[in-house]
Amino acid sequence: MISNQIIQNTIDGIKGIVRVDICVMDIEGKIAATTFEDAVNFEKDVVFFIDSPADSQEVKDVHFIKLYDENQLEFVMLVKGEGEDVYLVTKLVAFQLQNLIVAYKERYDKDNFIKNLLLDNLLLVDIYNRAKKLHIEANARRVVFLIETEGDIEDIERTEYNALEVVRSLFSTRTKDFITAVDERSIILVKELKATEGYNDLYNTAKMILDMLNMEAMTNVHVSYGTIVEELKEVSRSFKEAKMALAVGKIFYTDKSVIAYNNLGIGRLIYQLPIPLCNMFIKESFGGQDIEDFDEETLSTIVKFFENSLNISETARQLYIHRNTLVYRLDKIQKCTGLDIRVFEDAITFKIAIMVSKYMKYMENNIY
Repeated sequence: MISNQIIQNTIDGIKGIVRVDICVMDIEGKIAATTFEDAVNFEKDVVFFIDSPADSQEVKDVHFIKLYDENQLEFVMLVKGEGEDVYLVTKLVAFQLQNLIVAYKERYDKDNFIKNLLLDNLLLVDIYNRAKKLHIEANARRVVFLIETEGDIEDIERTEYNALEVVRSLFSTRTKDFITAVDERSIILVKELKATEGYNDLYNTAKMILDMLNMEAMTNVHVSYGTIVEELKEVSRSFKEAKMALAVGKIFYTDKSVIAYNNLGIGRLIYQLPIPLCNMFIKESFGGQDIEDFDEETLSTIVKFFENSLNISETARQLYIHRNTLVYRLDKIQKCTGLDIRVFEDAITFKIAIMVSKYMKYMENNIY
């Protein structure tokens, strides 16, 4: 439903153009928005006017007119001004406000529809029936972007609002895109795509959103997106993929702010493993040791060794240590775990074990 602030902004703008004072009251005679201070004196008159069969009338040189939405009375508007054209201005303002009320109601209905669609709260027949009523194309290429903001708990509401407004401003000219918020940290963009748009374009869009939010909303964000779907009923699948991409990114790709579902690699597989199986794998890989048992020096050595594709000379150079010192550390790791990460097969096992350990830690902190 349209907010009082939207009505206030609208009548302030109209007053600046037509030079008349306007007040909008609800059906209980309470002021929703006004441009003149003594509007409270007309509350009783409005109550009587609401009960009357008339749709418009003039009382004490003030024009009263009822505003409807599908034959349902929503507001009463008062216009106070001088001149012969006041009645005409009143009708024009009423027409503008009534269309605004209807537009916001339609937007609210669409917002509810999209939320229920994403959360799989609609039957298949309801999806197509409601989409037709809301003039939403059923067969169109779409993708879901999930934008998660960061910040202190007390700043969540302010941050989410700023981020939401920035995203809406980015896509304000695209009437076929839908933007909504499902919780205090997450913004969802359901974007309709052209026939020529592909996954490279999705990455560029995500990067644009990221850069704009970092600059305009002054907040750090992560952006993920699912796969492209061809039908409205499949939008929820793209949303679930975007959620998984965001979660997988938090665990395995912490250095990335844009995560695509179709580019998750081995992280996708590990994320779907049951915890008991992960525990078994870690025991087999590390001989009962936990990855947290390794000191910081050992962990940094392993990470840098993998980054340099198991190249001992380059790793030693980047760590500013002698080659023999690096060999000693690698021998020490082999002695502790039974895995020689200079050997490709053991290196793969060790790399996967590190990722599995990260996954288990994440699940422990966020679920259990």
